[in-house]
Amino acid sequence: MEKTSVRVLCPKLLIIRNVSGLQWLIGSPFFPQFTIVSTLTCIHTLGDSTSPDYNKESEDLRTLLLRGFHVIGALVVGSKCDLERVAGEAADASRRMRKFLYGDEYGGKLGNQDLIGAVADSESGEIHFFVSRGENPAGLECVSSVIYEDNSGKYVWDTGCLLHCVLPIKLPFYFPVNSPSDAGEMYLRATDVIIAKLKDSDVTYMVETLNETSVEAPGPVILHGAKLDFHADLFDVNQFGDSSQGSGAKSFPCSYFCSKNKAVFSVEHADIIQVSLLLNKSRTSSKSAAPIAEYFPASEQTKLLVVDYKLEVLCYAAKDLPVTYAVSKLVVPGLVDQLNSIKNTILPNLLTQHLQLHPYHFCPPGFLHPITVIYELSYGETEMKQVEVRRSLHSRLGLPFDRPLLRIANALNLSTTKDSAKSNSIRKVSGGVVSLVQGSYEYYHYLQDGFDDSGWGCAYRSLQTIVSWFRCQHYSSIEVPSHREIQQALVEIGDKDPSFVGSREWIGAIELSFVLDKLLGVSCKVINVRSGAELPEKCRELALHFENQGTPIMIGGGVLAYTLLGVDYNESSGDCAFLILDPHYTGNDDLKKIVNGGWCGWKKAVDSRGKNFFLHDKFYNLLLPQRPNMV
Repeated sequence: MEKTSVRVLCPKLLIIRNVSGLQWLIGSPFFPQFTIVSTLTCIHTLGDSTSPDYNKESEDLRTLLLRGFHVIGALVVGSKCDLERVAGEAADASRRMRKFLYGDEYGGKLGNQDLIGAVADSESGEIHFFVSRGENPAGLECVSSVIYEDNSGKYVWDTGCLLHCVLPIKLPFYFPVNSPSDAGEMYLRATDVIIAKLKDSDVTYMVETLNETSVEAPGPVILHGAKLDFHADLFDVNQFGDSSQGSGAKSFPCSYFCSKNKAVFSVEHADIIQVSLLLNKSRTSSKSAAPIAEYFPASEQTKLLVVDYKLEVLCYAAKDLPVTYAVSKLVVPGLVDQLNSIKNTILPNLLTQHLQLHPYHFCPPGFLHPITVIYELSYGETEMKQVEVRRSLHSRLGLPFDRPLLRIANALNLSTTKDSAKSNSIRKVSGGVVSLVQGSYEYYHYLQDGFDDSGWGCAYRSLQTIVSWFRCQHYSSIEVPSHREIQQALVEIGDKDPSFVGSREWIGAIELSFVLDKLLGVSCKVINVRSGAELPEKCRELALHFENQGTPIMIGGGVLAYTLLGVDYNESSGDCAFLILDPHYTGNDDLKKIVNGGWCGWKKAVDSRGKNFFLHDKFYNLLLPQRPNMV
């Protein structure tokens, strides 16, 4: 008998110490069997029990999961005894979830799928994997080996791509004025008509590349609804193995639209195929006739109601999958799923509230693939109802609760072409581990915006860069303060005299902490060292800061201030390097000039010529801003 192995792609399974519960294991029909790409925590249970509420869970997962990914098992966290029984219950839960999610979509094959049942110790994190065979679900098979993939990004995106489809919908329907309760039925009928049109023989799908803008970019491919097979079984991927069969559009694999040379494998650099829907009503006929308008008088007074929203679907496909199957078995079912999700949200509020629903796609830290969320835009992002929605999503996805990762501004931007992949900066430490600032920031430096602060404004510029980081991560919407506004804040809290405003006096780490507290409500930690020679001794602490907090650090020593963006640290040898963003730059905002000139780059405490970057006769203060606890 062939040995059974499980392959784990996700950087970590969502096992939180001393927190029990159930997690859905996510795989893909395009990966080898028992390949786990991510996990989603079960957050809806029945009453006080631990049994999943399959209705609510399936509704959430149907929205979150891209077509091209599916549930392949479940993991129970917290049990130490009777492992096989608990693993069997986990596998049964995943089998039942699949039936709620997919129903009869794949015929009778769902019940015969081999699924993973796993049990994890919440204290030690040790995981025991079992397999429940479809033909004998009561019997469990212990997994012989577990493979943790090192280059999981390449595993997913070297042979996979995304399909993107946007479909604006304006849905008019009438209902009797004297019978408003019929509005729901009329709306459901109108929605069913839209779903039927997606598979109509008159529908046309135009498929083209979204990434490539060069002259060598492949031209679009047209797919006609009459030629699409909406009954093929996506779970049986072997039927798609030879995309050369047939002729015309059917012979094109998804790879036809993908770039041939990729250096970076991630969602941000994934190949994206754009799918557009067109409805052709110009039938060819031997008889010519003028358009005909038909009039159907209503038997009673009616009211017109128009519901409008925009569907935006992402799907994952193997690059060797023919585009015909990608559209018929991924894109179209994805549109139907999203249409039904929006319909179920709108229906209870059809006559009382005009909901503004919009889908967004995110790829939070630790995830190899995007997830989809539908937000109600009537609520502001800081309103409690919206905050609770995001908090629930953070819980399901295992995300920290001290940083906003699922706000609208965090969503993937799929409307623009991607830049070519940039190589990593040259590293300075052999065998070191790089810890970097998390997220985006803006570079502030001398003479920027026409303001001459050369010789005295470096700490102000470092503070502006730090404030920009909190703006870019959506912790705050305040404008980056000017030098004068920074000085005014220090006067208002009583740290400086009024004459300080408009002066050219220096500020240091302590003043920066006061301003961050007043303007952003951000607290800071300060590290003091007596000499620049002692800074390498703080590398372990700085690495932990970047791993846990991820904010830029201000370094002030003597008359100079810098912004620290990361460290490269070899714990065994103690060797280290500092990624410095230098505010003393006075040129224009030319990225190539800034990087090539060393204004943003790795610096050793002592370079190859024996020169000290940090002065040994000056003390240094390091300002470490702390993340606020918010989502």
